[in-house]
Order: sequence, then C-alpha cells, then structure tokens
Amino acid sequence: MTPAPVDQQEDEEMLVPQSDLTDNHQPMEVVAQPETANTGENQPVEDPPSSRFTWRIENFSRLNAKKHYSEVFIVGGYKWRILLFPKGNNVDHLSMYLDVADSASLPYGWSRYAQFSLAVVNQIHNKYSIRKDTQHQFNARESDWGFTSFMPLGELYDPCRGYLVNDTLIVEAEVVVRRIVDYWTYDSKKETGYVGLKNQGATCYMNSLLQTLYHIPYFRKAVYHMPTTENDMPSGSIPLALQSLFYKLQYSDSSVATKELTKSFGWDTHDSFMQHDVQELNRVLCEKLEDKMKGTVVEGTIQQLFEGHHMNYIECINVDYKSTRKESFYDLQLDVKGCHDVYASFDKYVEVERLEGDNKYHAEQYGLQDAKKGVLFIDFPPVLQLQLKRFEYDFMRDTMVKINDRYEFSLQLDLDRDGGKYLSPDADRRVRNLYTLHSVLVHSGGVHGGHYYAFIRPTLSDQWYKFDDERVTKEDMKRALEEQYGGEEELPQTNPGFNNTPFKFTKYSNAYMLVYIRESDKDKIICNVDEKDIAEHLRERLKKEQEEKEHKKKEKAEAHLYTIIKVARDDDLADQIGKDIYFDLVDHDKVRSFRIQKQITFNVFKEEIAKEFGIPVQFQRFWLWAKRQNHTYRPNRPLTPLEETQSVGTLREVSNKVHNAELKLFLEVELGLDLRPIAPPDKTKEDILLFFKHYDPEKEELRFVGRMFVKSTGKPIEILSKLNKMAGYAPDEEINLYEEIKFEPSVMCEPIDKKITFRASQLEDGDIVCFQKSVPVESIEQFRYPDVPSFLEYVHNRQIVHFRSLEKPKEDDFCLEMSRLYTYDDIVERVAQQLGLSDPSKIRLTSHNCYSQQPKPQPIKYRGVDHLSDMLVHYNQTSDILYYEVLDIPLPELQGLKTLKVAFHHATKDEVVIHTIRLPKQSTVGDVINDLKTKVELSHPDAELRLLEVFYHKIYKIFPPSEKIENINDQYWTLRAEEIPEEEKNLGPNDRLIHVYHFTKETAQNQMQILNFGEPFFLVIHEGETLAEIKIRIQKKLQVPDDDFAKWKFAFLSLGRPEYLQDSDIVSSRFQRRDVYGAWEQYLGLEHSDNAPKRSYAANQNRHTFEKPVKIYN
Repeated sequence: MTPAPVDQQEDEEMLVPQSDLTDNHQPMEVVAQPETANTGENQPVEDPPSSRFTWRIENFSRLNAKKHYSEVFIVGGYKWRILLFPKGNNVDHLSMYLDVADSASLPYGWSRYAQFSLAVVNQIHNKYSIRKDTQHQFNARESDWGFTSFMPLGELYDPCRGYLVNDTLIVEAEVVVRRIVDYWTYDSKKETGYVGLKNQGATCYMNSLLQTLYHIPYFRKAVYHMPTTENDMPSGSIPLALQSLFYKLQYSDSSVATKELTKSFGWDTHDSFMQHDVQELNRVLCEKLEDKMKGTVVEGTIQQLFEGHHMNYIECINVDYKSTRKESFYDLQLDVKGCHDVYASFDKYVEVERLEGDNKYHAEQYGLQDAKKGVLFIDFPPVLQLQLKRFEYDFMRDTMVKINDRYEFSLQLDLDRDGGKYLSPDADRRVRNLYTLHSVLVHSGGVHGGHYYAFIRPTLSDQWYKFDDERVTKEDMKRALEEQYGGEEELPQTNPGFNNTPFKFTKYSNAYMLVYIRESDKDKIICNVDEKDIAEHLRERLKKEQEEKEHKKKEKAEAHLYTIIKVARDDDLADQIGKDIYFDLVDHDKVRSFRIQKQITFNVFKEEIAKEFGIPVQFQRFWLWAKRQNHTYRPNRPLTPLEETQSVGTLREVSNKVHNAELKLFLEVELGLDLRPIAPPDKTKEDILLFFKHYDPEKEELRFVGRMFVKSTGKPIEILSKLNKMAGYAPDEEINLYEEIKFEPSVMCEPIDKKITFRASQLEDGDIVCFQKSVPVESIEQFRYPDVPSFLEYVHNRQIVHFRSLEKPKEDDFCLEMSRLYTYDDIVERVAQQLGLSDPSKIRLTSHNCYSQQPKPQPIKYRGVDHLSDMLVHYNQTSDILYYEVLDIPLPELQGLKTLKVAFHHATKDEVVIHTIRLPKQSTVGDVINDLKTKVELSHPDAELRLLEVFYHKIYKIFPPSEKIENINDQYWTLRAEEIPEEEKNLGPNDRLIHVYHFTKETAQNQMQILNFGEPFFLVIHEGETLAEIKIRIQKKLQVPDDDFAKWKFAFLSLGRPEYLQDSDIVSSRFQRRDVYGAWEQYLGLEHSDNAPKRSYAANQNRHTFEKPVKIYN
C-alpha cells in the first residue's frame, strides 16, 4: 500500500515505505505518522461520516492516458476522487488510489484520517469482486494512498472474467472519515491497562494471534517457565524472544515491537511483509514451542491446553464390521458456508455420510459393503480454538474467495447439547463441555489481503477490549460479537442525491477464529502471573533494556539543553585515512564526542579535555571546521581567546549556520622533542595549516603522515626534506605534490608546482597536500594506479558488485570489484572471465529493482547502457546487485530475434509439447510453421500446420501465414500449433467450420455462469447434418468412452447463453454464414464435468501466484 507519486515523478515507480515488498500482491499495512499541525481540518466530527461512490468507466481499454481521475465526490465535508492507472503504475497490475481532490489549495499543515476500501466490481458474479481496504492519514506529502498492485492486468482485461463487460469497468470506493484529534495522543495503557503490538509490515495477522495467546495466562506462565539463559540472544531463540515480548506486554507503558520474535522465526523482512495464514502460523508456532518445551518443567503444556481428540469411524450397515481411528487436533476447522452458526457447523462436522452405490466401502473380509462414515469427539481441550473457514478455494474459478456470509456465535457454547450428540461412546461424560468465549479474531478486507485485529476479554468479565496493532480500546459485547457475524448491512444515507437508493453492503469485517475456554477449567487457565514467574536473568535483561530506553528518551527530551562536541585529533586522522576514508580528513561520527550543557563556557570544557586526553589547557588549540562550497569539510580557523570565554551553546551557533546540535572541532596539539605537549606556535595571517597524505603506488596505499604550518610566501620546494622525513624517505628523494581539491560529484586532484609560492597555488588553512615518489616514465606501466589522481579516481568509482544467476535471484553467486566507470564491454568481459566463458557477448545482464528486491522485468540490451553506474541506479537509489544469464547464442544476435513459446498438439497422440521458436523479428507466422515442422512429429509428411491464439479455453484467432511475428504476444495466452485436418481443406460450398468448446455451469446468487475448460477445437459441419451424426464424429475425435459420453449434453451458445440441442436438430441452421475468425462467441458447447488431469503447461493460461507457506526456520 503506497502513495502514488506526485506529478513530477510521473514516470517513477512508487516509493514504498522502507523494507520493500517483494512480490507484493498484498497491500502493505502502514501506520500513519502523527501530524503536529492541528488546523481546522482536525476538529472533531460526531459520527464518522461514510459513503460509497460508484464510478462507471466506459471504453476502458481505449484509455490512453497513464493516469485517469474520477469525478470529485464528498465525504465528511472533504473532496475526494479516485486515481487509476489503467495499464499499471510501472507494474503489470491495475494501480488504484484514493486521492484528496483539492490538496493543492488546502491550508498549510492540513491532514485528515480516513478508512477506505477500493473495489473492482465483477459484473457477472458479485462475489468475485476484488476489494481491498486500508487506512491512512492524508497530508500534503501523501495526498493519495492505495494499491500499486491492485489486480493483475491479465485478469482485468480477460473478457471471460467479468470485470470488463462491454468495455466498461465499475469501480467502487467506500470512505469513512474518522476524527483524528485524539488518535495520536491516545494512551492505550492509561485507558485500558493493556498495550498493543507494533506492526512491522503486514504482521497484524500475527499480532492478533500473539495478543490472544498472551491473554491465556496459563500459556504465558508456561512460556515464562521455559529454560533460557542470559547468554541466549532473543533474535536466535524463540523461547527467549517470546518471553521478552510477553514481559514487555505485561510491564511496558507503550506498544511493543515484534522484530526480535520474527527474527527468531528466521524470517527476513520479506516474510514479514507477506500476510500469511493465521491458522498456519498458530500451528507452526505451537509445534515449535511444544518441541522446545520437551525435557523441561513445562513439557506437555501445549497439549494440555489445546489438544483434543476425535474418532473417525466407518460402520457397515448389513454386516457386523466397524473401523475406528483416533486422531488429535489443536484446532477445529468449521464450515461457514451453508451454516448459520457454530452449532450448525458442529452438526455438519459430525454429519454421517453414507457409502453406497459406486461408493461402497471395502470391508476387510466382507468385500464391498454399504456403510456409514463419520466423526465423533472423544474429548475437547480446555482451550478450544475454532478456525472459521472464511477463505475457500473455488475450483470452478480456480481462485481463493472470501465468504462474508452471516455466521453467528454466542458467549456460551454447550458441546454436550442434545444428549451429547457430538460425543463418541468412549467420551468421559463426567466432563462438562460448557465453554465461554474468550477471544474473537477478525479479518477485515478481501481475499487479496486486509487487516486483522482481535476482541479479547482477558479475565472473562463483561468488559471486552479491541487489540488493533498498537491501539487497545474498550469495547462493548455487541461490537465483539454481533458486529463480527458478517453478512449484509444497510448503510444509512449520508449524502442525499449522491446515491439515492439506500444500499445494502457486504460487511467485509467478520470473525475468522474463535477461542473458547471451558468453564470448569477457567480458574486454572485464567491464573495469576507475576514477577516471580519470570526468570531473574530475563528481568535483569529487560530492566537494562528499559533503562537504556528511558536514558535515550531522557537524552532526547533534554537534547535542547545540551550541545554535542565532536573533537578530532591527529590520531583520528591517522587511524581513518586509507582505511575507513580516503577523501577529506575524518569521519566525525567515529571521533570522541562529549555531551556538554549549553551554558557551560568553553574554557570549562577545555578542562574536561585536559582530563580526558592528558593535555594541559594551555597547550590546547581548537579549530572550527567549515563546509566549503565544493562540499569538502576542512578545519577553517582557530577559536579566538574571546570565543573560548563564551558558552558552548553560543559557539555552536557561530560554527554552524545550519540547525544542528553538534559542534565539530579539530584539536591541534604540538609536541616537543620529548614528545610531550608544548604551547602551539603563534599563528599570523601569513601562516597556513596544511595536512599531508602520502601515496605509495606499489602498495596502492594512502595514509596520513602529519600536518605543518607553512608561510604563504614560501614555496613547496622549501619543505620537501621535511615531507621526505614524514614519509621515511631519504632527504633528497624526488617527490611529486598534488592538491586534493574535491571528490563530489567527481574527483579533482591537481599537481602543485613546487617552484611557486603557496599563495600563488591558492593554498589556504585546512588544505590537503598528497605526495608520492616520482615514478620514472619507463616504470609507469608496472603500476595499476601510478599517481595520486589515478588512485583517487579509482577509489571514488570503486564498486563491489554482487552477481546473481537470474535463475536463483535470491542468492549471491560471486562478487567482483569494479569501477563505476566500466563500460558495458568491460563488465561482461569480467563476468565471462569469472565464469570461464570464452565469448562475453553470450552474457546477458539484468538490473535490480531496489523496491521489490527482484530483477527488473526487462534485461539490459547489448551495449544499451554506457557505464556500470547506469546499470546500478534505480530511480533515486543505487544498488550493488546485477543478475546474469549465459545465453546459447550471442546477445546481439538474440536481440534481432523474436522468441515464441508454441504448444504443439499432436494429431493422433494425446500429447502437447512446448517448443521455443527463435526467429528474426521480421519473420512471419509462415516462417514459424516451417521452423516447427523441422522439430515436431507429423502424422504424415504432407501435413499442413496452423497457429492459433488460445485464451481461457477459447480460440480467438487463426494467424494468417503472412502476419509478422514481432507483435505477437505469448505472455498471457497460449500459442497453439496443430495439423489442419484433411476435412477442413476440402470444404464444400455449404459446409461450415464451427468452434467447439467444453463447458460446465455454475449457479450462484441466482445467476447462471458458463465456465469453459479443456482444449477448444474446430469442427466441419455439413448442410442438413443432425446433432446425432455430429456426436458420432466428436466422440471418435475425442475418444470418449460410451458410458461417459452418454452423460454429455450439447448446446448452441451465443454470447454465453446456451440453447440445448436434441439429437434430431439440424446443427448447421444454428450457425449463421459468417467468417469463422472472431466468431468465438458462437460455438457448439459440450457440457460435462471437468475431470481431465490438468496439463502442466496450462499454468500459462491462467497465472496465479500462490502464497508462500509459513515457515519458522529456527
């Protein structure tokens, strides 16, 4: 979930909040930052105003603009509009955002907070509408917010899917404007006694589960009693991380971070940003803890709390045979679809299934028998976790759907009802299975992502609390129960004339998990947990953490009273130059810093320096640093005696025009012959303080060798012997001098004429002189970087590049040190060398997308980029990753070719082979067919081939042999090649060539929907031919057994409406005389169930990205 870019950034990709989403099909959950300005916009609103806006976009596929805005609509007195990118905002998904329509004209510091959902309506079948919701604090910086990857363009533009009907798209926005006055000042601990958990991406699904587990005190106590030691690190130990998290939830005053815990799971940030399945996380976490508890005092706790048992049985009706199997469960999955409440789901769970007819049961010694099959419960656990099946896989649509039907659950659950009908004969009837509701976990949103939170009553009193990430609020029972049943609700009219009819809308917030606690066990489970349950080392560690946090907080609060003084000395320069830094003199973040109260005078601070460094006050001289116009940072002038009497706060303001709390100084200390400090020499205007670096081309080494005062009227030639001494050379060694002038954006380092004065060379205080031995002309070749300028140029452009194979885009394969100035040829040459490849032109490179942490979709063209620096830059970020692949032909050659994937269907064998065809771009479909003939097995040597475009089980096009292949797209649909049947070559004047497709019907919400599947084909039909005659030919062609074929129905379909045919019907009379190309909406339909095994290549027909399973790696 990201803001759309502002207009200047139109061609840029969206900036997502740090820690990027990788294959982000989930909206990222973002917690808005508090705004300090409190303008008129922030005034309280009574009931949150809400409204729904419907936007019909006609001629959608013809929209050419990159962005498309809706008309303005008003909610809560504010103007809004929808911003849409019809072809995606630099992604292959539809991108859609809610935008503050009048943001440009609002007063400075405006902000408004809204919860909203955006939806693309499915016009055939409403339940397949795609809806995503989020919340955001809008302000001048982020005046739009929404979803860059709303839905795949392939699905949107597919005419069969129902999102685009008659080229019209229907988009809906529901907006609720919330008051924000108290939103950021709200103190959960103060108001409720509880604190929330911070969301680190899309982790609210985890937060709601952790809060639920934390509020089962018996569970929390067991976690505290797991053995951990002070040497464990929370990020590497799940028990310690969970102990730490629970301790903070119990004793902290503000919301708690979960980063340590997710690290202990072995999750990288990519995992955190994927919304996993809560039930899966619950199971995996409990299994991990169960494993870690083995052999400890708390072994078996997980089973004691959550484990129940049921019995699966099969009982023969006519013979005395029964088979039973006992199984354990930690949670129960209950059906929501077709069940109005929890009891109805339990009834369905234990429903008896009859095994008879074709489905008889094979009893060991009795053979096939009529039988009944079912499940009964042996025992229920003290803590009963019920997973409500709100998400189901829809086989007809090959997609996941969310079920928002109304589903009731009550405060009390009696599983002994109706004489214990859920219990097996072995169940212990003395145990009273009466449960009381402890928590309700809620999902708000659609199947593609959304928001999770929990309603919990920690002590089972009448007071409920809502745990929504960082925010905890008191709630009444109605909010926790009835409002989470789901179903539909009528929205009151807030804007008459805006949508005149009151409308019912589906409630997308509903319960998906319930936790019940058995009445007879509640005193044991809701037990007291206090400090004595927490290991001493844990208390110590967390106390220390807390103290550090408090200390930092205090420092922050008192920062305005203090000045940070950073003091650089000769030692710092010697330690850093040539190792950490090469340019300028010092990295101020790595020098000794002092935190000094602003009102203290500088002379008092000098006494602290005397103590710290052992340098008497009278021998200290401090220089102020200055940032020069060329962005270098150098000592500029010594402090005056008058300045040293001033407060450090005043000095900081003198030194620093920018608002910065730091004062940076260079401490000049002169040493006598005995290496003890002496008074600094007097400095006149004539004296210049220069700093010296020495370069050794043999070792490729640069180091700081000292500083000295020179007279501006003096000449470098006069100090050469001193420099030689600094470097350890003979006094008369021939040396060359250079001035290091600047290094951004490029290096400037120029020779110094030794015979002219320092003033004539424009040298001044703080300048840097680099020197080296003179290299004879004949020896230059033996050094990579023979002089200071070439070495500094190298260092400035040096870049370690991490190369990854495009096939394994997550793993570094090798690293190479390169220069950012390397050309395309330099880079592929080095990579080929590394891989032992003789031809560098077979290397193809792809740049890295810094936001998605993936390879960019398009590889780099041959010599398409001038320098390495251009390959590594991605909008305003620079990466150090490149992907490579080794081609079988040189890249320049490949770029002149078009690659197509063609599925060849054999005429007589039931097999499909995918061929990759590579031909020059100007080739035609005829050339593809000729190439294919050399690769495939034909039924006879003279067979002719044709190429078809098949999309969602319909034939949309037969490609004419003369069509150029350059514009053919095989990304979303399959290109199919097949032999042209003999009968089609000799069509009589009255014969017709018709489309024949397989289909099934689905009815939902009183709407009938036709779903095509399988392989479509053409069929010749003759004048006057009956269906009965055609059926014989179809059965022979498809080789369908008689039993199965007898169940098939046949229909003429036009625009999705079937007219069923009788055997005696003349089929040709249904099909008008018209060109068969483009006639896919009229076809002969074969209705039967789809039980063919899915061919693996069908993945290309309908791309789905499946969610990664939850793994905890530790």
